[in-house]
Amino acid sequence: MSGHSKWATTKHKKAIIDSRRAKVFAKQIRAIEVAARNGGADMEGNPTLFDAVTKAKKSSMPADNIDRAIKRGAGLEAGAKDWITIMYEGYGPNGVAIMIECLSDNRNRSASEIKVAVTRNGGSMADLGSVSYLFNRKGVIIVNKVDGLTEDRVLEAVLDAGAEEVNDLGESFEVVCEPVDLVQVRTALQNAGIDYESADSSFLPSMSIPLDADGAKKVFELIDAIEELDDVQNVYSNFDVSDEVMASLE
Repeated sequence: MSGHSKWATTKHKKAIIDSRRAKVFAKQIRAIEVAARNGGADMEGNPTLFDAVTKAKKSSMPADNIDRAIKRGAGLEAGAKDWITIMYEGYGPNGVAIMIECLSDNRNRSASEIKVAVTRNGGSMADLGSVSYLFNRKGVIIVNKVDGLTEDRVLEAVLDAGAEEVNDLGESFEVVCEPVDLVQVRTALQNAGIDYESADSSFLPSMSIPLDADGAKKVFELIDAIEELDDVQNVYSNFDVSDEVMASLE
């Protein structure tokens, strides 16, 4: 679990400073529009929107882009599309399980593009339910390590708020909780003066498959190809890559 989380967190940080910035923004705008559509434009009363906007700000998205996305989603401005959430399941190299979360306005296009990306990169599609049982829906908060911030301090801040565990990912801490406790846990961090990078409802694997360098390279290439698709918001997997293997690939 931690291996995948560590890789995904590092990858996100790199994405927002390289040529993928525009693609990252586009995905975040969709998330903001959907959150505003489902819960309204008031961030104080819409925690999902609050978290989506916070993530966008952390990626340095211009405030005007955020404001327009909120207005479109809430119906205060024209131009919003009818985004629908679609989940796809599949397998990658070495039997790694993959769940693909999309926000799309065209179900047929999404299905076709994902099938091509998966099968061309050593994976295969699976029926709904084939791999989802290997994952649990959890709230996940990423806290960047700063001078003086320890795992014990983070744990102390969130334990009474409903956090289940705190994992050390190297450059950050991962706080895991039930999705219903996500707002309460991130609020506890804020009250303790601890800044967080992101707070999301996510899928975490109940068991992981360790990969060697060759297997990791193939899985990374597959996930990269899937994430390049415009409709794809998140990719969840149950691989685990050791620090040694990760270092050899870097």
